[in-house]
Amino acid sequence: MIYTVECGFADPVREGEWNDFYSHRKLPALISVTGFHTSQRFKAIGAGCPTYLAVHTIGSLDVLHGEEYVEKGGGSFARWQPDIVDWHRNLYDGLDRAPDVSAGEYLVLSSIGPEALMRLGLAPHAMRAVAMEKSPERRWLATAVSSEPPCLARVPDGVHFYAAMTPQLRGVPSAAATDDR
Repeated sequence: MIYTVECGFADPVREGEWNDFYSHRKLPALISVTGFHTSQRFKAIGAGCPTYLAVHTIGSLDVLHGEEYVEKGGGSFARWQPDIVDWHRNLYDGLDRAPDVSAGEYLVLSSIGPEALMRLGLAPHAMRAVAMEKSPERRWLATAVSSEPPCLARVPDGVHFYAAMTPQLRGVPSAAATDDR
């Protein structure tokens, strides 16, 4: 399942410190939680969506309700909460694993349908919201080579490009998963 967290940050003076915390402390803490398989953080290219996006591959919704998640990173925003804006969380099915978006690529999300991504020459993957806000209910995800910045003037509303802020982190397989080889 794909767990997304989107937000903006309202204090430009503390934004660098916020990004350092999220990218270097929060993501490593989350990926250490049993059931978190991948985690990666992105920044929007253009307007019309929250500035920051974290995309995680998790085993199930139960992971987000577990004690380990709460202890290691879920809800650890008290210091930052006053400046976190436009915050949204969703859990999607339809994709087994989030793509690993590297330097030289963009993550592209569409809430208006797969056709918008196909017109951009991309191969969309469908996702359906199953928990949390459930909005947007449907999303399509693709990756794009970033040899040059996207011409955002030609991108329809509801399609957003994101640049990776971190490499994709991978969790350690559970003992049960490694025993099934």
